[in-house]
Amino acid sequence: MRTWTIISKIPKLKLASGYHIPQVGFGLWKIPPEQTANAVYHAIKAGYRHIDGAYGYKNTVEAGEGIRRAIREGLVSRADLFITSKLWNNYHARRHAIEMAHVETDAWGLDYLDLFLIHFPIAQQHIPLSESRFPGWYLDASCTRVTPRTPVPIAETWEALESLVAPPAPEEAHADIKGFLRSLGVSNFDAQLLYDLTSYARVPPSVLQVEHHPYLGQSNLLRAARDLGVQVTAYSTFGPQSFLELDNPRARHVVPLLQAEPVVQAAARLGRTPAQVLLRWCTQRGLVVIPKSVHPNRMAENLDCCSFDLAPEEMDAVSALDRGLRFNDPGVTHGSPLHIFS
Repeated sequence: MRTWTIISKIPKLKLASGYHIPQVGFGLWKIPPEQTANAVYHAIKAGYRHIDGAYGYKNTVEAGEGIRRAIREGLVSRADLFITSKLWNNYHARRHAIEMAHVETDAWGLDYLDLFLIHFPIAQQHIPLSESRFPGWYLDASCTRVTPRTPVPIAETWEALESLVAPPAPEEAHADIKGFLRSLGVSNFDAQLLYDLTSYARVPPSVLQVEHHPYLGQSNLLRAARDLGVQVTAYSTFGPQSFLELDNPRARHVVPLLQAEPVVQAAARLGRTPAQVLLRWCTQRGLVVIPKSVHPNRMAENLDCCSFDLAPEEMDAVSALDRGLRFNDPGVTHGSPLHIFS
């Protein structure tokens, strides 16, 4: 088995806010809380400087513990890191969004967040934090009581978060920062919502985070984001692999991307793994990627996905796998009647 060396040189991409985001990050979705602190610590030790989390992942506190351990041991300083978190659906109203931004930053144990995203473009009934055992789609663990929608426009949520943004001055010392959110963005938005948001936003969205892999290329959405100056972050870059454990029916009935012929052929030619090829396909298109793993060797393998190039014909062959096949759809993965992507 090949041992992957630590990679310290990861490209950074400039955001609309003026800050720079590392192109390869470490994702926290589906990492159990009891494993998160250790996973984040080892990810930083492997060379990751971008950590992507969310309130809805239920492991923010533990992620912060891993970060603070790395800082205490001198592996990094806070300034070396780029931390992303997200606002969950139950907290879109102005006062709730502001409260949750404070709570989430405190949960990480940090003075500021580098990027804060609206997780989904839908507002659901507010649930006080003291009662929020099951944030999001359902009100109970058995997933029988759907959390009702509530009429909160995206404009209200965005304007609330804008009030918490620090002045865009990366060159200034951290002590001069007045706000505690450096950049804002959105997740799971389509082009129409982006056009609408950018028509009134005083603080422009820096990032759009969406599901993106060869089975869901979303070329038109990527083009729209690029035209608006919004950087795209890809999640679930391995496609169905990320959803098998969730018993997603769409994931069970397709060839795993790690076994897809164009991916396997490119990996064999380059002496790389299929996972690295999938990540490089994304980064070569200019996207940010946020793979997750709890295994140090695989962490290093995923991180080393920008040190080689796919040939143009390999990029085209992988892109030709596009089926418009979305896996992260609440109506499928959670049985929710909320048809966000219809």
